[in-house]
Amino acid sequence: MRVVLASTSPARLMLLRQAGVEPETRAPEVDEEAVIAAVEQHEGRRLSPQEHVLLLARRKAAAVAVSITADDPGFEGIVLGGDSMFEFGGEILGKPYTPDKATARWHAMRGGTGVLHSGHAVVRLSPDAAAVEAHGTASASVSFAADISDAEIDAYVATGEPLLVAGAFTVDSLGGPFITRIEGDPSTVVGMSLSTVRSLAGELGIPWPSLWNRS
Repeated sequence: MRVVLASTSPARLMLLRQAGVEPETRAPEVDEEAVIAAVEQHEGRRLSPQEHVLLLARRKAAAVAVSITADDPGFEGIVLGGDSMFEFGGEILGKPYTPDKATARWHAMRGGTGVLHSGHAVVRLSPDAAAVEAHGTASASVSFAADISDAEIDAYVATGEPLLVAGAFTVDSLGGPFITRIEGDPSTVVGMSLSTVRSLAGELGIPWPSLWNRS
């Protein structure tokens, strides 16, 4: 069964590979800010972090599923969509993009604990049946060391790694030594909860081992 990851995230790709799945990848053509703004305006409220990541995960998976169906009507397999955001001190922290923002976040986060929220959507496609979807969220708390020095923060930010990741940190690379505790599925913090994806695939009648395609 073919697997398509509706994401260009290296972290999500690495997670699936480590779990025995070599997916195809497609970039979802989704304007994330516009999607969130439109839904919040329509509903007259701000979405919770869980709603936010789930909405975007579903839209990404749906967008890629539509493009696959158009390009390859005989496709048999699943599309995985995901989205993540970090909540700290009641504030949602996306990608900082600039060194100044990343540095400020690390000064605020050291010694504290935040929550990484991850949304997931699995769409099963078959040439002889309508598309079906299962979706869900996962969360994991992340605690940062209290003794991180200003010099360590400056050195980490200078690597560029924290600029383009939710919350300005990684757990599986250079940021890992600054994290003291994770509560929840660790893969959630990397970018996608593998246990959640397994459960969603199961809801669609797909045993997880059937997705193993790496030697």
